[in-house]
Amino acid sequence: MNIELTEKEFRRLLDLVYIGNWILNSTRGEDRFEDYDLLQEKLFALCPGQGMRSLVQQWQGHIFPSRAYEEGGIHEAIADYEDAVFFNILAEELARRDLGLETDDPEDFTELSERMEEYLAEFERNGLGTIHIDI
Repeated sequence: MNIELTEKEFRRLLDLVYIGNWILNSTRGEDRFEDYDLLQEKLFALCPGQGMRSLVQQWQGHIFPSRAYEEGGIHEAIADYEDAVFFNILAEELARRDLGLETDDPEDFTELSERMEEYLAEFERNGLGTIHIDI
């Protein structure tokens, strides 16, 4: 298979592969999906030939994204995604608790969405500053 990409498209593909592999493997410890690591390595190994040598480093015979790549903003994008997911899940779980919902009944969707929007607006204003947990 051959895919024709511009330099900009190739650079975006690297970001997509890195982000995808991060989501799949960053929390797995030693139980990583190795085939995704290998695919990431295969694509990043093409960087020097594309004038992007600064994006890679070699360690123990393997190619990895360089420190410059990892510190170049990709983790800020991942953090933004993680924050959005965290607040959306938290809003949904709190709304479900408030409404006593345990299933995904379509009739409850409007009420659930409205309650979630209230929580999301609160998180937007105050982050977690107004969250209190009684133990």
